[in-house]
Amino acid sequence: MRKAPLLCAALLGAAAVLYGDTFTFKADHMNGGRAAGKELLVLTGHAQVHSDTILLRADRIEIQGKNNEFIDCSGNVWGFEEDKNIIFQSDRLRYDRTLKIARLEGNSTLEDRQNEVVAKGRFIEYNDKTEIAVFQVAVRLFKENIVCRSDYAVYRRGEKLLDLSGFPVVFKKSDEFRAERIRVDLDTEDVSMEGTVSGSIKGEEE
Repeated sequence: MRKAPLLCAALLGAAAVLYGDTFTFKADHMNGGRAAGKELLVLTGHAQVHSDTILLRADRIEIQGKNNEFIDCSGNVWGFEEDKNIIFQSDRLRYDRTLKIARLEGNSTLEDRQNEVVAKGRFIEYNDKTEIAVFQVAVRLFKENIVCRSDYAVYRRGEKLLDLSGFPVVFKKSDEFRAERIRVDLDTEDVSMEGTVSGSIKGEEE
């Protein structure tokens, strides 16, 4: 009676093609079914899903929907968007394969290796189609000489622009900038500010 789960785990470990699409998965254990209207597969233990250009790993992964549209990952979540060289890490990640939107909750990090940007927040939503990421709560972003902090931020990856609001502050080398709203051009490192602007600029040492 114990052989079936072990056999299932072995098959999953080899990674199987799932219902037509370029979609593979593997894990130590799986349960669920594909009954109409109740499509749900639950992977646990070293779970991994490879869908389109997204690779996801977690302690637990749920795959839902008739065409496997929804993926819900929890526990030590790690993801990789292969085409854009972006890495995600989070406590929980939900991915809509139709809309190409990833939502990260808990301690979350987005690392854009192509643009050399690392951003953190308690909630991150990334739209792969528009290449726009929204960050909320305890937002921090790092790029070379720039460190940004705020409660809310919008990162336009294609334009390399970052809009900060909610007590934003930007540290650029030894300079400090504060305002109600701050825009940072991450390519040129130019800083634009609006509303109750303040800051400090340190002169070059001779």
